[in-house]
Amino acid sequence: MPVRTPDPDPGDNGDDPLGAGTPFNGALGGSPTFGPPPGGPAANPGWLSDIELAEVRRRLPILYVEAIPVRTDGMGAVTEVGMLLRATPLGEITRTIVSGRVRYGETVRDALFRHLEDDLGPMAFPLLPPQPTPFTVAEYFPIPGVSAFNDDRQHAVSLAFVVPVTGTCEPRQDALEVTWLSPQEAASDAIAAEMEGGRGSLVRMALASVGALR
Repeated sequence: MPVRTPDPDPGDNGDDPLGAGTPFNGALGGSPTFGPPPGGPAANPGWLSDIELAEVRRRLPILYVEAIPVRTDGMGAVTEVGMLLRATPLGEITRTIVSGRVRYGETVRDALFRHLEDDLGPMAFPLLPPQPTPFTVAEYFPIPGVSAFNDDRQHAVSLAFVVPVTGTCEPRQDALEVTWLSPQEAASDAIAAEMEGGRGSLVRMALASVGALR
């Protein structure tokens, strides 16, 4: 069964997460609101109509950022991993991570901060260095088997980061819950089975990159 990255499908133009499944009307830029941005599409050069976005997806890779939020101890070791619980348009409950598109003219750091705030709330207080470095680049292909990651709608290129958060995280937008798991639980087969698009492998790679798996 094909799975998708965190973008919603119908009317999908917004600052969606890869695989969130929420019908935002936004674009590669734009805002996560229902309907066009203030002043109409012409006011935002990054705004695309549904038809334009579908055409872009057939012709070009789309750039995303993905973040695995973690909590650390006083020595910087990862003690907990944050997972988002979401409902798909088909009513299925899945686990995922913070993710979403990079807007036109937006830095990767700003895109990361925006999506972390969107999904975890303004009091999450993520620790982002001036020049964030991804632990890997994940390529989502519409054809299964090309890579470990699959999205049946598009070719998406995702810069993936491990991001420590120090504040209070509250689910926002279409997230139902933020669950904190131990690194061993987050890397388990049971959790991987609840994640779409191969993100279980991405979580394991993230934890291995910071020495949290033994």
